[in-house]
Amino acid sequence: MALLIFLQGAISSTALADSVKVFEDVEWAKPDGHALTMDIYQPEGLQNKRPVIVLFHGGGWLINSNAIMEQTSKYLAEHGQYVVANVNYRLLGDSNNSVHMNDIIEDALGAVLWVKANIERYHGDPTQVAVTGDSAGGHLAAMVVTGGDMLGNEGFTADKREFVPTWLPPGKSASDVMNNGGVTVQGAVVSYGAFNLKAASENGFESDKNIFWQMGKATARGIFGNKITVAANPSWYEAVSPIFLIPNADSKKLPPQFVYVGALDKTTPPEAVKAYADALEKAGQPVMYRVYPDRNHAFLDNGCNAFLDVCFDKHAPEVLDDAIQFLKQRVFRAD
Repeated sequence: MALLIFLQGAISSTALADSVKVFEDVEWAKPDGHALTMDIYQPEGLQNKRPVIVLFHGGGWLINSNAIMEQTSKYLAEHGQYVVANVNYRLLGDSNNSVHMNDIIEDALGAVLWVKANIERYHGDPTQVAVTGDSAGGHLAAMVVTGGDMLGNEGFTADKREFVPTWLPPGKSASDVMNNGGVTVQGAVVSYGAFNLKAASENGFESDKNIFWQMGKATARGIFGNKITVAANPSWYEAVSPIFLIPNADSKKLPPQFVYVGALDKTTPPEAVKAYADALEKAGQPVMYRVYPDRNHAFLDNGCNAFLDVCFDKHAPEVLDDAIQFLKQRVFRAD
């Protein structure tokens, strides 16, 4: 839930240093007339297809764009030699403050499907895809892993909680994708993520206590609109909370996840992040958990955040190097 806002550029493609080429503003979907784009970072000089990282930015689901993840995207492309898809998704305040949390998750699921269908043109390997994100983006990455098999054509209704991905393969429905295995990835790196939106809503997320509504220039309201409340409809909130969606490994094995947080983080504190990692471990799911000292929230964002006393150059490289090692050792096939 980053506290700095960076504006996105509008150039079709450019180069970052000499080692990474970026294709900017690649439109991948247009739900309700709202154009969604991604920036694709491609290591220069690729001869073979490379593993792919789909990245979701943070901002409390209310602020920021993918531009705030430019340095992280470049680092992963340059140092990991990955093709990185840095995704824009709808925010709660978009479309006259009418976007619901399931819409945002459907954007994340749709982005993964689009990447798997189109990334080969950018030298990416659609059979080797991992998701990552920080804070709210970490929530979305975890939802792809835990909710990628919750697809259906009916969507979120009084009787069902089914996700309809924002982008679907031509001629296919959400049920068709579900019957073919759902939205699958090979692993996830979850950076100081939010895992329990039920508890967050019970503790004021949907009220003016949550400063992100003001920062996003939106009136505080329920994440499913004003007719659905956490008190009356807890199952809606559990359906968008990864900590409630973890299957026992005997019934379904999830891909490996690297889950981490800064020791000084008060936005997504270590005990909340550890609760998710512990739940994965208890269910027999593969997880690596780490707390990094001397780090507050949002240290993967561009530049420095004076309010949180974090800087990318100081706090991010060690962690991203660990993430790259995790991906190489636990997620992607050897070159």
